[in-house]
Amino acid sequence: MAMLLEFTPSSFTTEKYDLTIRQLEEAGQGAPAGRLSHVAYGDPNALRVTDVWESQEAFEAFGRTLMPILKAAGVDPGEPKVTPVHNTIVAAPVGAAR
Repeated sequence: MAMLLEFTPSSFTTEKYDLTIRQLEEAGQGAPAGRLSHVAYGDPNALRVTDVWESQEAFEAFGRTLMPILKAAGVDPGEPKVTPVHNTIVAAPVGAAR
């Protein structure tokens, strides 16, 4: 079952987020298997992150790469709020034929 994870780490700045994304891409995890969507949003000094994952197992596999990167950047992600997903509708890209 798909699941939505909401992270509200303290002091997760846009600089730390951008560094984390670069390091994930360098590790081959820029678009990890099982992640259906990813959004980072909010105050530039306190970003929030929301992901939708195919399964808990897919997220845990990604976490083995993510967590050391976050720790090195001084980011404590805290415990995510986890919510089961009932349905997902993916929008077509702008300009795509429907």
